[in-house]
Amino acid sequence: MAELQVSNTNNALVAGGRRDAQQADANGQEFLVFTLGAEEYGIDILKVQEIRGYDSVTRIANAPEFIKGVINLRGIIVPIVDMRIKFHLGRVEYDHQTVVIILNVAHRVVGMVVDGVSDVLTLTPDQIMPAPEFGATLTAEYLTGLGTVDGRMLILMDIEKLMTSKEMALMDSFAG
Repeated sequence: MAELQVSNTNNALVAGGRRDAQQADANGQEFLVFTLGAEEYGIDILKVQEIRGYDSVTRIANAPEFIKGVINLRGIIVPIVDMRIKFHLGRVEYDHQTVVIILNVAHRVVGMVVDGVSDVLTLTPDQIMPAPEFGATLTAEYLTGLGTVDGRMLILMDIEKLMTSKEMALMDSFAG
């Protein structure tokens, strides 16, 4: 299992052992586990570039509410999506546990705000069940399944498919 490490140079967390994840055990896949409200979600660790504390963003006029704005990340303009707003999870508060997961999807860099990041887990195929249909909030087309480990249920997201979907309007509008 890879560890989350703090990078002292830019106050960011990075997924340690990420290079090893590319050669992960053929029997399992590594997921970064994060929370939104009371639920735990998992995304493919290979899509994660780094994890940062939440900083202020530059708001973009006429952007959808869930797009908080953009940040300048070492010379790259990165759109920031608040997944709590996107998934209609009620009142959004930013605190010391709020983080931004910086992703590489479709050859673009995108950030997503989540309530917190807990760990990196390796799931074997027998720990992943097919995703049920949830309805309008999060359709099954953005899910790869449901993971179970040690009595925990993880909602496994296809983050690339979600971030490149037309409803997100990220790839053409903001990412350069």
